[in-house]
Amino acid sequence: MPPHWKDARGITVTTTPTIEGSPIQEYLGIVTGEVIVGANIFRDLFANIRDIVGGRSGSYERILAEAREQAIQELQAECGARGGNAVVGIDLDYEVIGDTGSMLMVSASGTAVKI
Repeated sequence: MPPHWKDARGITVTTTPTIEGSPIQEYLGIVTGEVIVGANIFRDLFANIRDIVGGRSGSYERILAEAREQAIQELQAECGARGGNAVVGIDLDYEVIGDTGSMLMVSASGTAVKI
């Protein structure tokens, strides 16, 4: 995967502070996207039994990938609403939340810019 990519609206996202060959014309502020996913007790039980291979759980990996993608899409939508066409310096964070640690929050933040 390249160090940056675009969504359907043409909003480039990257973890780097700049985009080579595309000078930043205007900084539009910090944008964020957050997604909270709940852990289903039945899915957890069956993941432990049938889906753990080599210490990895395909079910959890798919859920994490989907949550990460949704958080990035929210970030891109906020950027577009501000009139930007790129988000630089994206940081992804994962945190277990809830009294019993039964939910996972995926957050993405970065700086909306015009390039």
